[in-house]
Amino acid sequence: MGVTDPAGPVMDRDEVDRALARLGAEHEAIETSLLALQDHAGRRLLEGAELTGVTQERWTATEASITLLWTYFDAYTAALRGAREIRARRRWSSREDLVELTELLRGESVTVAGGATATANAPTLLSAPGRLSERFSLSGLVDRMNELYARSLDVVVAADAVWSALPARIDLLAAELQRTRKLAHSVGVRPGEHPAGDDLERITRTLTKLREQVVSDPLAFWARAEGSSAPGGGRPDTTVYDREARALEDVRREIDAVLTVRQDAEQRLVRLRDVLSRADRTLAEARTARGEVLAKIAATEVPVVSGPPTVLQEQLAAAAEYRRQAQWHRLSPLLESLEQKAEDELLRARESLTAVTAPLAVRAELRGRLDAYKAKVARHGLAEDPFLVERYDAARRMLWSAPCDLRVAEQAVLRYQHAAAELIGAPRVPQQGGPEDRRGEQT
Repeated sequence: MGVTDPAGPVMDRDEVDRALARLGAEHEAIETSLLALQDHAGRRLLEGAELTGVTQERWTATEASITLLWTYFDAYTAALRGAREIRARRRWSSREDLVELTELLRGESVTVAGGATATANAPTLLSAPGRLSERFSLSGLVDRMNELYARSLDVVVAADAVWSALPARIDLLAAELQRTRKLAHSVGVRPGEHPAGDDLERITRTLTKLREQVVSDPLAFWARAEGSSAPGGGRPDTTVYDREARALEDVRREIDAVLTVRQDAEQRLVRLRDVLSRADRTLAEARTARGEVLAKIAATEVPVVSGPPTVLQEQLAAAAEYRRQAQWHRLSPLLESLEQKAEDELLRARESLTAVTAPLAVRAELRGRLDAYKAKVARHGLAEDPFLVERYDAARRMLWSAPCDLRVAEQAVLRYQHAAAELIGAPRVPQQGGPEDRRGEQT
């Protein structure tokens, strides 16, 4: 082992045998991998597809890499066969055989032609592009084949993963899209007439284009995993698909809302007519009550009662026409708006009636208080008291005459209460502040 050459110290027989065994195992593993790559479904699909874009560029280079891989493998096989033949000459190899085997197993003993078309199209792996050949050691050649194999397998696995995932999902979404389009058409959701109809057209165009792109350029839809160097490390990029799936779901919800309108449109229209009718009747009652108040109550301000808004009746008529023409997509938002406006109108009418009839309510409250104190006086045996009878008659005349001055009438009721309290011995009724203050004594 003291003699050396460019390949290093001369190997002994045991080292040679171990090296041949290791290289033989590597040869078997590489052959198995190359055959598996050759039979990979993704590779067969790439060979038969009409590719475009980044996939076309990378597959052209990968095809050349695979061809070069087989060239390297053939050279590796020939060199390993030659080494085995030399070792098989003698049971105990001579020194000349060991020197030759050392050169074959450790030195750059493998020559690969570099001028072939495959080499020219492959990724730049040769150390000196343009050279007619390059020499490798067997271990160096294994490293080169492993590198080429990893790059080739990465392209094949990535393309196959995209083709296995995206086209089928796009087809399923497209089928759902067609069902949604038919349903949308049945309820009047059409392009140019409803935003959801325009969305369906856009989704259709996008899915059609997306499928074409995925089939012809699958690697454009491959998202490599960060920090991963393993072949096929990543996942299909479903960004565009996911966006369109969400958009279709939004359209389906919109159509569901339209369908709901179609199912209960008549019932909602009946409720709307009823609410608006009640609002009109309440306003009519308020106008009648205002005339009564102006005739019966003096020295008070009565708010003016406006008429019913005609715009709501016009919108209600439009809603009924939309229902008759099955324009559900237009009826839906109009009904929602009308329902809120009708409730607001009914509330406004009730508030108007309450405001208009407030003076009558005050008069009724004063009458009730006066009669309650008269009954209390009678229970104490003072019903015939001249002073109390005079105070009672004065207050009653004011409250039962028209027009009634509420402020004067309230003072008359208070005077009767005070007189009754003094005679009965009850606590004096507190002074009231006016018609607005209704804190009468309870009996």
